[in-house]
Amino acid sequence: MRTVTKTSKKAPANKPAATPAEPAGQVESGTPGKVTKTTLVDAVVTQTGLTKKQADGAVDAALGAVADALRQGQSVGLPGVGTLSVKATAARSGVRPGTTERIEIPAGKKVAFKVASTLKDSLR
Repeated sequence: MRTVTKTSKKAPANKPAATPAEPAGQVESGTPGKVTKTTLVDAVVTQTGLTKKQADGAVDAALGAVADALRQGQSVGLPGVGTLSVKATAARSGVRPGTTERIEIPAGKKVAFKVASTLKDSLR
């Protein structure tokens, strides 16, 4: 008895070309346009020589400190990046999408970010 094997008619997958090594200080992201926590941890490991577990703890501590400061209403300066601050928003009226019903939006707070001029200039 003869065995029949199924062959795929799909085109071979395009393999990405080898990319040159990233310059020092740059963070390579798995997703274009997005840097994840894992990417940050990997960058800390590469630049400091810490273990992955230590770098994860350091990144967690830094992000936690930023969040705690913002919850307390403090601004957070990140040299070379910018400043995060908490801004009060005024109460206002709005329209509920789909029903066109008028609603009142209460006053609240939001996080604002102001880009450092050095970073802004380097993006041009």
